[in-house]
Amino acid sequence: MTGSTENKQSARRSDATRAAILAAARERFAADGYEKATIRAIARDAEIDPSMVMRYYGNKAGLFAAAVAIDPGLPGLAVESRDDEIGRTLVRHFLTLWEENGELTALMRVSATDPAAAERMQTVLRDQLIPLARRVGPEPEQAPSRAALCASTVLGLALTRYVLRFPASVALEREEIVDWLGPTMQRYLTAPTP
Repeated sequence: MTGSTENKQSARRSDATRAAILAAARERFAADGYEKATIRAIARDAEIDPSMVMRYYGNKAGLFAAAVAIDPGLPGLAVESRDDEIGRTLVRHFLTLWEENGELTALMRVSATDPAAAERMQTVLRDQLIPLARRVGPEPEQAPSRAALCASTVLGLALTRYVLRFPASVALEREEIVDWLGPTMQRYLTAPTP
């Protein structure tokens, strides 16, 4: 019984250490970007030895991948192919993701210069947005193009609103953004091919 209790305590300490590392990594990657963030700085923020970061995550790329694990939940998004609110629903969904998930801002900052981060963003497009476009669009073979156009819209908004913080973009109310971008996303997803 003593061994079992010790194992449970060790597992709890391990989980707490991992959580501290990930929290520190998310903050550091968001503040400094991938290139400038260091294992030493992250370990210092987490109040642990840098060797522990390496033990749990292997290297900075492994840590980054774990710290910015994102699941936008698009396959389960409640939309129907005949729904005239698909675009508005999708814009609201992405606004919520960006506003509640600091990892996305970190990923956005880093993805322009780091291949691993870019691959994370491409995975979301490939695994989530394309299947959604295929499900709701009139021509399934056009799903990659439709998804790419939707991605360019929401990523452009995210860049100007959450990363670069353009004053006019930041000043927009959520429903104003939905009113402006919803019809565009709707057209990208459901309009006949031009």
